[in-house]
Amino acid sequence: MGGKSSEEVELKLELAPDARSTVDWPALFGAPPTIIAQHAVYFDTPDRALAAAGFSLRIRTSGTKRVQTVKARAAAAGLFARAEWEFAVEGDIPVLDDRTPIAATLGAHTAKLGPVFTIENERMLWDLGGIEVALDHARVATPDAETPIDEIELEAKGSAIPALFALARRIDAATPVHIAILSKADRGYRLLAPPAPAEKARPVALAAGITAAEAFCAIARACLRQFRLNAATVIERGDPGALHQARVALRRLRSALAVHAPLFPRSAAARWDDELRWLAGELGAARDLDVLATRAGPGALADRLRPAREAAYARATAALLAPRTRHLMLDLVEWLTIGDWRTGGEAAAPCARPVRGFAAEALDRLHRKVRKRGRHFARLDDAARHRLRKTVKKLRYTADFFAPLFADDGQSAALRDHAKLTEALQDRLGALNDIATAPQLLRSLSLDAVPEAVALFATGDRERLLGEARTAFRALRDAAPFWR
Repeated sequence: MGGKSSEEVELKLELAPDARSTVDWPALFGAPPTIIAQHAVYFDTPDRALAAAGFSLRIRTSGTKRVQTVKARAAAAGLFARAEWEFAVEGDIPVLDDRTPIAATLGAHTAKLGPVFTIENERMLWDLGGIEVALDHARVATPDAETPIDEIELEAKGSAIPALFALARRIDAATPVHIAILSKADRGYRLLAPPAPAEKARPVALAAGITAAEAFCAIARACLRQFRLNAATVIERGDPGALHQARVALRRLRSALAVHAPLFPRSAAARWDDELRWLAGELGAARDLDVLATRAGPGALADRLRPAREAAYARATAALLAPRTRHLMLDLVEWLTIGDWRTGGEAAAPCARPVRGFAAEALDRLHRKVRKRGRHFARLDDAARHRLRKTVKKLRYTADFFAPLFADDGQSAALRDHAKLTEALQDRLGALNDIATAPQLLRSLSLDAVPEAVALFATGDRERLLGEARTAFRALRDAAPFWR
């Protein structure tokens, strides 16, 4: 391929819709902006083959200039580092020569490329001497739908990446900003699909040759992406599924931190774990009430729960919008990107380890811990079963993180079996924990004397669940490890 790619490194931040008009941006950046009107057309095949291959293709017009850009689309969390191929064109039809990977990627399907959505944007632009600041007020539109975009992009143009984060904090002091997860192209593709449900965890693409540090960063960014997408849905419409998945994302991130603890100072892991535990706790009451309402079904008890649920969701939304959460997300992205844990000190050797060996040891360690905590299963009390449940959950998440490393070893069936076994045990232990904690939950809601509420956690199910959990534990205990 004759063309060469460059890499764009930018920090993307979401703004409130009124931020453009309520902040004195020229004063903040020390100069008036250059204002540019942009019109972009994005192209793909009817079956979205280009997006499936990990690319976006657009032609953007600014004044009399037309520029064609191909970008590698990759899941990101705040900091976008993407390969791009860009050059001027004369018309509105994509140029598919060897300067981009499009023709080689699509082959004969290049003939099917056509417009799929457009983006109209008014951009305010500042050159801060090493950082290009682009404040965008845009509208992405398909033939059937449209959505606004208000964001600010900080692109490194010679400055070191720490300067991007320092500037982001200056902006946040003037108006709240949130780490952005979706590019403009992502937003366009989401408009082409049915409304997105709650965002579940997706497989993390890990290559066997990468280091433990590189794997951790990819896993952590995937967790942050899952959290931010679901948090936005909770804020927008109070969706119970999104709230649950936001908490799952936080738990997965805490598990990733624990599993990769040898890579960084203990104080760093403790700091992040404390903050993530706080945030998950702020969402916990709403989740508990969602579970209770689902058990209750429509009726008088659900009606009685409604005020408490509304208050719990108000608390959850306030936490998601709070400065503490915004700063946590920005600090985490910065630490993952340029934290000194990656460059030296006592963790340097573990960071450089090949990930496959690191993963196998981590899975061995957790598997042993599950076996130890489940020993004498029939004699475990509620607290001991809860500790076992948390360890099983951590094993399940860790196996999910590292599964791609072992998928090509003829272990696909073993991978699926392990996932089913951990899920089965976690589900039964979770149901037992619900029964154990129900009295406290009902007392907190003044429902402990309401027969309909008490009946939702029938202790008659306890013996059946204990038997099923015991069987599931034995199956997991005796299963051959897919990572060996």
